[in-house]
Amino acid sequence: MPTLYALKPAFQGRLRPLVNQLAANGVTANSITILAALMSIVAGAAIATLHEWRWLLLLIPVVLFVRMALNAVDGMLAREHGQASTLGMYLNEICDVVSDLALTLPFAAFAQFSAWGVIAFAIAAVLAEFAGVLGIAAGIGRNYAGPFGKSDRALALGVVAVLCAAGLWPVSIVPFVFPAMATLSLLTAINRIRAGLIGSAS
Repeated sequence: MPTLYALKPAFQGRLRPLVNQLAANGVTANSITILAALMSIVAGAAIATLHEWRWLLLLIPVVLFVRMALNAVDGMLAREHGQASTLGMYLNEICDVVSDLALTLPFAAFAQFSAWGVIAFAIAAVLAEFAGVLGIAAGIGRNYAGPFGKSDRALALGVVAVLCAAGLWPVSIVPFVFPAMATLSLLTAINRIRAGLIGSAS
């Protein structure tokens, strides 16, 4: 099932000159991975702590976009500049999940959203990524199938953050926003598990 992840090659092409310069200056893929996670954690902590300042939610789409770029950069440094490592694999997957949680859970502090809905979405997103990683063990490789992959979740979360910061959410649909995203994330996990089962049976 197609997702925004399909746009990644074009995005990487635009970043390649920067990546080549970073590699020439000795910047490592692992340092970029850790930087992206720290940026997400700091932004999420600020939003959760100062949640009465609703405009801070505008940090989320900015951080998500920068993090998407950094994730592409660390991957290119690893693959194209001989920096791939087992440590890098662990850092990449763990830091991605930590970053997602850091930018999702602060929404639970906002009264208009159901805290349980936010937590359900956070858990479902982790399950989707876990199912994707298990594709390696199933022999089909890291699975990025949708309908609600990492890039799609980032786009949705960014839109939610902007609308919430601007006070534009219709009151009638607010309680269903995060449960709906949780449902799509669970469907994504199921699709990835199904793909692994089919692949391992073939």
